[in-house]
Amino acid sequence: MTVGEPLSWHHQAEITQALAGFKRGEGPHTLSDLSFANVYLFRQAHQYRYLGGAWPCLQGVAYDGQRTVLPLFDVAQAPRPVLQALQGEAGAVFFPVAESQLRGLSAAQCQWHASRDDADYVYPADQFRQYAGSGLHSKRNLVRQLLDAGEVRATPYSVDLATEAQRVLHDWMRVKGKPAGDADELPCLEALQHADRLGLQGYLYHVQNQVAGFVLAESLAPGVWVMRFAKGMDHFKGIYQYMFQHVCLATPTLQWLNFEQDLGLPNLRQTKLSYQPALLLPKYRLRLSHLAQDSMSQPA
Repeated sequence: MTVGEPLSWHHQAEITQALAGFKRGEGPHTLSDLSFANVYLFRQAHQYRYLGGAWPCLQGVAYDGQRTVLPLFDVAQAPRPVLQALQGEAGAVFFPVAESQLRGLSAAQCQWHASRDDADYVYPADQFRQYAGSGLHSKRNLVRQLLDAGEVRATPYSVDLATEAQRVLHDWMRVKGKPAGDADELPCLEALQHADRLGLQGYLYHVQNQVAGFVLAESLAPGVWVMRFAKGMDHFKGIYQYMFQHVCLATPTLQWLNFEQDLGLPNLRQTKLSYQPALLLPKYRLRLSHLAQDSMSQPA
């Protein structure tokens, strides 16, 4: 049965207030998913519907087809009948749930697991500022190669730069061989048009006065940002490495950078691993056990 209502701008204040009321993780362990910007931009991909009230949540579908309930509250504080009603007879899972919330749950009543495909990649910001060590030597060389090609200029992003940023996005789609509307094109276009309203900040980059790339990031916690969108024109070698480095250098208070999940895509996984994450942050899928003797999973 369809319940709730399609997620829209109308729910921004309620969802933001709800998310501010509980811990979504601690410091670099803060989950990237739990912000209005993220759920709004990917509302169509996940078919989100908003349920308000004392225990607000979003009902939807994960990328792998699993029915989900995204809790906008601490699941450890919710009465079991509430969780049972939200889970429903079809057996949706609560997702994503931070590991810090699991500490308040009884393993006799719940079971949970985390998929590697869902894990966020988290890096120290200093890693991008310096690209120090032999493992990041190639990143330093790519930045140097870009700077040798000519002047690189970074302009703080604002909506009046959207047209130039869209050129980058369209070129990225073409090079990747993606049809219109595929990948994250539509959420990215919306983010470029509504960055201020969504609390996104970033830069548009030019190399020798030619538009070359852009980034849009969001603050998750003090000193922790998530990189929501990063698009560059591949013929500017080193543009990605430069953009990540510039964001960290331009933001002295930034301590951690979250690159979100890889969705199990081999090329994306290889790229994110090449930056040597300090942490693969698990996101748990939680289900109530119907029988006390059900086998339980513990946090990895």
